[in-house]
Amino acid sequence: MKRILGFAGSNSSKSINSQLVRNILDRFSTDFETAQIDIRDFELPFYGEDLEKEQGIPQRAKDFANEIEKRDALIIAINEHNGSLSAVFKNLIDWVSRHHRGFLTGKKIILVAASPGGSGAASAMAYAKTAFGIFGGEVVATISFPNFYDNFENGEIINTQLEEEVQSKINTFAQQI
Repeated sequence: MKRILGFAGSNSSKSINSQLVRNILDRFSTDFETAQIDIRDFELPFYGEDLEKEQGIPQRAKDFANEIEKRDALIIAINEHNGSLSAVFKNLIDWVSRHHRGFLTGKKIILVAASPGGSGAASAMAYAKTAFGIFGGEVVATISFPNFYDNFENGEIINTQLEEEVQSKINTFAQQI
């Protein structure tokens, strides 16, 4: 049985990206084991070289890396803050990559980005796609989800075109893992 882990790079308790991850994970058949984690459970101090030398890698960074290691594939939803990844998510990646540079090696990834505006977090998506490759991940599909509040309601995608696109990419992804 293939194992899929989903999470959003947001520390918001009402994250639209977390809602989209849940929707996507719920679509996989019982042939897959799915789990969703919340990065708020892996809170870390801001990365710094001096801090790492003095205290080493925090256990929560190692725990996050372990969650990824146990899975075959990932659904990662990123949020965009000022055209880039959120500081909390970038910080988590910085710590985890110091623990294990290739922490995404061998992982197939659907990269998702939801935003309340029309860009669908395109800038952050472009950055993440490149960064995840550096750490060994293979982004096999991307889903840009603009105008979230107009297209998503009560846990469901209500825009027919977006719904078809999301389902198509999930089907392709499921065949590749």
